[in-house]
Amino acid sequence: MESSISGTVSERILVAADKLFYSKGIQAVGVDELARAAAVSKRTLYKHYPSKDDLIIAYLLRRASRSSSSNEPPLEQILGVFDSLEQAFRHRSFRGCPFVNAVAELGGDRTHRVVAVVKSIKLGRHAWFEERLRSLGADDPAGLAYQMMLLVEGAITNSMVRGSDPQAAVAARQAARLLLKAGGLKLD
Repeated sequence: MESSISGTVSERILVAADKLFYSKGIQAVGVDELARAAAVSKRTLYKHYPSKDDLIIAYLLRRASRSSSSNEPPLEQILGVFDSLEQAFRHRSFRGCPFVNAVAELGGDRTHRVVAVVKSIKLGRHAWFEERLRSLGADDPAGLAYQMMLLVEGAITNSMVRGSDPQAAVAARQAARLLLKAGGLKLD
């Protein structure tokens, strides 16, 4: 029973951290504000997350795990990434990539353990693209996966700078189709 209560409190803390870190920025949010938003004491917060860095990492890993699995064919999964971005860009709350935001807020400290977590998340996303491209028989799955990642990152950055511009995802999807064709894949 204790673990289910603990899991509920831990999840409540993560939900509050997700909302605050993404909307305000990691550095702008203090532990007092996090505890209030999660309706827990600071002592309870620190019991579940011994340091703010631990909470930041848990927040980022939770964000990374949100990627939905799909039974769609690999090509539709790949192009679906850009459709999902288009939907995300339509929301006024869009603040860019939470992973890049976290690294940027660290002030360039490439040795920070959060950077290692973000790098692992980004490499995992590259591997996700590469796995699907390999199953489709792309000429250079690793290279094409890297290009898909650049399109995703570029669309996110462009939309953030322009103020939640869904057209960035539409253009990135069109570019992805061209790259996929150039990579030896037959599209409709």
